[in-house]
Amino acid sequence: MPYRLLVIGAHPDDPDIRAGGLACTAAAAGHDVKFVSMTDGRGGHHEQAGDELVRRRREEAAAAAAVAGIEYDVLDVPDGELRPALENRKTLIQLIREFEPDVVLTHRTNDYHPDHRYTSQLVRDAAYMVMVPNVCPNVPALEYNPVFSYVLDGFERPYPFDPDVIVPIDDEQVERKYDALDRHESQMYEWLPYTEGILESVPDEPDARREWLATDPIGGLEEMRTTADRFRDLLAERYGSDRAQEIEYVEAFEVSEYGGDLTPALAEGLFSY
Repeated sequence: MPYRLLVIGAHPDDPDIRAGGLACTAAAAGHDVKFVSMTDGRGGHHEQAGDELVRRRREEAAAAAAVAGIEYDVLDVPDGELRPALENRKTLIQLIREFEPDVVLTHRTNDYHPDHRYTSQLVRDAAYMVMVPNVCPNVPALEYNPVFSYVLDGFERPYPFDPDVIVPIDDEQVERKYDALDRHESQMYEWLPYTEGILESVPDEPDARREWLATDPIGGLEEMRTTADRFRDLLAERYGSDRAQEIEYVEAFEVSEYGGDLTPALAEGLFSY
């Protein structure tokens, strides 16, 4: 049975970094996957700006989507100016209803970036309301509340990330995830290395850059390995100790209490590989 997965990030590349492996795996298994960026990404560069950067980031998102085999929408809210306002909540309610997802993933509310925090708040505010017919009546209400969940982060306060789902990502889909991230050139090879003070370490040649991407300290494979080691006990509970020890790469997700229940059938169908 195919399921529908919606990943809502604050910026183009946020969904790819935290859920790209799951997206590629799910799409390859026949599920429908859609990424949404709540903002247009115009703030994410140290040299480019304005409409030129917005166009570039939309093109990068489309190229990443083609690699992953998914849909990708970039909304028009200016990067850095997202607010948890009613008009944005209505946009999300309508968007969620139109896609009819089984699972919605987003940031947690405790996050360093205001766009991340407000994206999370907006998604949480849309939960349940997607079922209320008199809210946004121009789009038919859902007859169910999707499962709303959070993507991994490293923030400890007010409470650390506590996953309910650990998804193994095999080598083929890990490569596809990083091939998709490779399309976000403005971020992976320019803006994010600039913010981390490692811009000079980025190779110039495309193949060398792609190899570097998997090892860089921003979003490289080491984090996926560390996450697997960190939650090895949960992997053992789900897959047995023998297979758990063989799993090298994972992505992790925490189910929100604001959404529907993660049923065994849904967990098995969308999150087990």
